[in-house]
Amino acid sequence: MKKLCISVVLLIGIAISSCSKEQSLQQYFIANAENPNFMSFDLPSSLLNLDKVDLSASEKEVAASLKKMNVLVFQKKIENIADYEIQKSAINSILKSSEYNELMKMNTSMGKATIQIKGDGDTIDEVIVYGDNDDKGLILVRVLGDDMNPASFVQIVKKMEKSDFNVKGIKLFDNLIKG
Repeated sequence: MKKLCISVVLLIGIAISSCSKEQSLQQYFIANAENPNFMSFDLPSSLLNLDKVDLSASEKEVAASLKKMNVLVFQKKIENIADYEIQKSAINSILKSSEYNELMKMNTSMGKATIQIKGDGDTIDEVIVYGDNDDKGLILVRVLGDDMNPASFVQIVKKMEKSDFNVKGIKLFDNLIKG
């Protein structure tokens, strides 16, 4: 009986210690959905207007695999500067984990942004777009899909410039951050 109790305690200890102490991006979204400093919403992939862009067969396959976008927007104000710094640090910490691979960095007139991917070498299940501007706030977007081809996804991003998402979408997000 004593050996059984010791075995159970060891198994519980191993199970607890093997659990990751790092917060996942999904957990971060859930935890901050109710944070009053964030606006949180889900958008359908149809918002990208990819049906209006000439896509190859493989790009159409990637477009069809897109499910939705989860969005968190933090509008920075004088009264929430400390929380802004905490949230910015937490997001950067999550994105530096080995789960995500940086696809590109951008410096725009609206602020700094990165695009990261999650998946194995052949397929992507999640694309993360994170941007921050120390005057306006930050935005975090999870583009969810199933087994997207990385090369085709990059081509879709380039072709999005030809869809009206680029103009309407950027204005929408810029207006959300401005308030």
